[in-house]
This record gives sequence, structure tokens and C-alpha cells, in this order.
Amino acid sequence: MAACTRRLDKVMCSIRLLRNIQQQNERFLSTSMLRLSQGSDGGKPTKFTPPPKPVIIDKTQSEASLRKFLSPEFIPPRQRINPLKFSIERKDMIQRRKVLNIPEFYVGSVLAVTMADPHASGKTNRFMGICIQRGGHGLGATFVLRNIIDGQGVEICYEMYSPRLQQLEVLKLEKRLDNNLMYLRDALPEYSTVNLDMKPVPHSVTGDVPINKTRVRMRPKPWSKRWERPKYNVQGIRFDLCLSPEKLEHAQKWAMPWREYDMLKEYDTTALEEHILKEVQTEMSK
Repeated sequence: MAACTRRLDKVMCSIRLLRNIQQQNERFLSTSMLRLSQGSDGGKPTKFTPPPKPVIIDKTQSEASLRKFLSPEFIPPRQRINPLKFSIERKDMIQRRKVLNIPEFYVGSVLAVTMADPHASGKTNRFMGICIQRGGHGLGATFVLRNIIDGQGVEICYEMYSPRLQQLEVLKLEKRLDNNLMYLRDALPEYSTVNLDMKPVPHSVTGDVPINKTRVRMRPKPWSKRWERPKYNVQGIRFDLCLSPEKLEHAQKWAMPWREYDMLKEYDTTALEEHILKEVQTEMSK
């Protein structure tokens, strides 16, 4: 038994010696290769070249879902206009967007706007609210934010390209059933209330914009406008909760079915939008 243990110890010692010799050879080869590389460059170490950054491709998003957003104020109105005026304004708008980040937002999105105010304590004023209207063209583009503060409805109309505008944040990106939410003035206050401590909600850059299908409940009449009439084409109001069937039927008398055949009311701006979008993208990339 003792002889077997002695033999086993000799075998283990020989294995250890072989491992040590192998490690010494590897170290010698590595140092010799380093000296050779330094000697080939005149004794100077080679310059470190970082590896290329990996390109992350989101395969879950299809090419059809990559949206291209063009702000509506870039499209000139349908009337007798001077195209040179709007081309000059477009250049000024692009220069302003290079200084101030104006993100993508729609009517129904929740925004926070920081504006210079010489009468405020910190020389700035920050207001949060839901966007209820976008209007104007070119440098005259505006948007209206609404919020309920201390039980009182507050609305502020901002000029999008005003030099007093310091920051524009999108806290919640979404659309509504209508492109104009001025009827929130006549709705219950809960639909216009935005928490002042609201944190930004993350949203997808490539996916589709979520649509909020909320239908609001109105206060008792009188309203600021007759929203039940077909000319407003309101989809986001529960008329069945505030009007009788007789009143809804009576409102249909003011329908104007010939409006859908009016060729001067709306026109195809697809080619114009593509041309302006390419111009804006090339100028912003410079």
C-alpha cells in the first residue's frame, strides 16, 4: 500500500513539473512576440484601435412601422400665397429647430412647456397641460395647452417658434379621436386635469402612435358651441348621456352632405409633403 502511494506522489509531481514548463513557454512566446512587434515599429508601441460599435437592429419592427413625421405647420395653406415667403420661413424654422428641440406631438398629447418670463421669480415659467388645438402655418404656428388648476380651467396659447420658448417636453405621446379638443371646455373637469407631478411616459420611436379612444361626458347645456351638429364631426363626446334622441335627430337637419364633394375644401398634399420632408431632413442633418 505504501509503495502505491509513493508511485502516485511521483506521478503527481511529474504532472506539476510539466504544467510549470508549459506555462513558462507560453510566457516566453508572448513576451517575444511583443518585442518583435515593438521592434518592427522602431521600438514604439502600436496605437490602440477600439473595436467598432455594434449595430443594433430591431427585427421586431417592420419597415412599414417606421413612421416619418412632418410637423403640420410646414404645409402651406390652400389659398393665394407667395411660395417664396414660405420657403424663406421654412429656412428660419429649420434654424430654430437646430437650437430648440421641438419633438413630435399631436392634439391630445400631454406637454410641459418652459418659457422665459421676466415677471416670474426664477425668470422662467413652466406649465403642463393637454394639447387641445394646433393652428397656424410657418413661423406663426401655435398650440394651446389646457389644465385644471385649483378648480379653474387655465389655457395658454404658445407660439411654437417664439424665441422665449426654452424647452418643450412630451410627457405622454398619444392621439385622440378628434383633431380639435376645444370641446373640453364644456366637458367635466376630470378630462382636462393633468397632475403637476406627472413623470414622462416612455413611448416607441418606430411604432405607431397610440390612440386614446376616451369619449368624454359633457356638462349640462348651454355649451360654447353646438357640438352635436354634423359640421363639427365630433367623435369623442357621449351625446347619448346628455341629449335626447329627439335633439340628436333635430341636429341632423344642419347636415351638409355636399361638403364631401367640395374640391376646394381639401386637396391632395402627398407630393408636397414628401418634397418638404426631404428638404427638412437634409437641412437638419447638416
